[in-house]
Amino acid sequence: MAPRYALVPDPHGPAGRLQPLAEDGTPLGAPVSVASLAEAVAQVEDAERPRWVWAAAESAYAPLLPLRLARCHDLRLVEALLLGQESRWGEPRSLGAAWARLRGLPVPADLPESPGTDEQAGLFAPDRLQLPPGTDPLEAVVAVHAGQQRRLAAIGDDRARSRFRLLVAAESAGALLAAEMAYDGLPWRADLHDARLTELLGPRPHVAGTQPKRLAELAVELQQALGARPFNPDSHGQVLRAFAERGIQLGSTRTWELRGVDHPAAALMIRYKELSRIHVAHGWAWQDAWARGGRFRPEYVVGGVVSGRWASRGGGALQIPRSLRGAVVADPGWTLVVADAAQLEPRVLAALSQDAGLARTAAAGDLYGALAATAFHGDREKAKLGLLGAMYGQTRGGIGPLLATLRHRYPAAMGYVEAAARTGEDGGIVRSQLGRSCPPPSADWLDLTEAPETAGDAGGRSARARGRFTRNFVIQASGADWALALLAALRRRLAVMASGTDRPHLVFFQHDEVVVHTPIDLADAVVAAIAESGEEARMLVFGDTPVRFPLTTAVVECYADAK
Repeated sequence: MAPRYALVPDPHGPAGRLQPLAEDGTPLGAPVSVASLAEAVAQVEDAERPRWVWAAAESAYAPLLPLRLARCHDLRLVEALLLGQESRWGEPRSLGAAWARLRGLPVPADLPESPGTDEQAGLFAPDRLQLPPGTDPLEAVVAVHAGQQRRLAAIGDDRARSRFRLLVAAESAGALLAAEMAYDGLPWRADLHDARLTELLGPRPHVAGTQPKRLAELAVELQQALGARPFNPDSHGQVLRAFAERGIQLGSTRTWELRGVDHPAAALMIRYKELSRIHVAHGWAWQDAWARGGRFRPEYVVGGVVSGRWASRGGGALQIPRSLRGAVVADPGWTLVVADAAQLEPRVLAALSQDAGLARTAAAGDLYGALAATAFHGDREKAKLGLLGAMYGQTRGGIGPLLATLRHRYPAAMGYVEAAARTGEDGGIVRSQLGRSCPPPSADWLDLTEAPETAGDAGGRSARARGRFTRNFVIQASGADWALALLAALRRRLAVMASGTDRPHLVFFQHDEVVVHTPIDLADAVVAAIAESGEEARMLVFGDTPVRFPLTTAVVECYADAK
């Protein structure tokens, strides 16, 4: 077991305090105050390679960068996992909240997340720890960590406990990586971004808040196509009324619905929505705020989605449009290695359910193609539609016969998701492969489903909706388990390839896709490291399963060339 050290930075300068801990959290010595926390931590890291224990990576690790640490125990992330395990999902998870629960004190609500990079300094303020006045932060870190270790030791049987400890380690490794990616940034060419925006939207408006030329032109074309009466194309209600006046009844302005409308205004509206989304989410104002100094530096939120997937606090890191990926260009002498997991969720289902037939189908490079060949007379679209319907609980649109075929061919896989759906419909809790818990049903849900005589069909609809959620949760959350293990394994391998500024480093992560920025001469080694890490993650999360999780890799100068 690696030694452990509790760490608390001084919020007003480079100093801080450390304290060595036993595996169970018992202090092994008195706290040590140091004038330079970064220097002291670097010395301990080189000598002992410990697991660092802190309140949250944002407040403890970010001030130490560019120093790289191998492992940590992030109290805030672990608290959230444990609360879910204990059926207390959603309770406050800050250091102060965990401390209050230990002491029987009133539990403070979590503060809102940081709104942006310009307010990073606020993350280091003592009040963000939510501790009562006069409380020693190091004492709280040590006590909360010891409490968490006791709670971890009390989890179920050995197998469940081992898996959950792996989840804790992987989630904490994600905290390290999220801080590092925000620090290093994704290479971003502002000149190429600006040229693409100009091509799509017209020149940058001189007056802030003014609509770009192309959007303004599209708005006029829309009005003319719908009878020349002025309306705001950004207003959902006004758009619906404008179409209705031309005899076109729309339930919404969603793109899929507009595509079914045989009128020139529908295509114009779709194009307006596409360009408006780029302008608002990744336009010039976005560039000014998030893509400075040749790097895009988003704020990742580890476990920000209930399934364990990451979210982003700002910058739209998880939604970089394909039309703008040409701005992501490697530095001179460097390249990008882009890897994504092919058809991850159906492979996760095969591994979870241990369905031998689906495992054999998943052995092929194109799972949907293999499924089509064996069960759907070569119709790949039907195969994909049926399997996605099984995983997401879709029953409409003629999908029934497809599901019947899948039940016949893959009874274990279909039984697995249907059992998860029934658990959800009954108000139960389902968990990922490593033990991440789904949220419990709300009080309103319980009121609807427990009183069918008064709720009518609303209770049934609510129960079925929760069943669809839990059906997919077990797959999506287990996929997130695998992705976390992949990230931790890849981060470890990259760290030993080189040192300092020549080290390959992860710069982007999106559910089942990673991007590594690497010196060109190390690109082949990075490709091999990604494959090895994927295989390690498969074994760690799913054990000795025949299901493989192939990763498609591309070595490119520009992100747009990866696909």
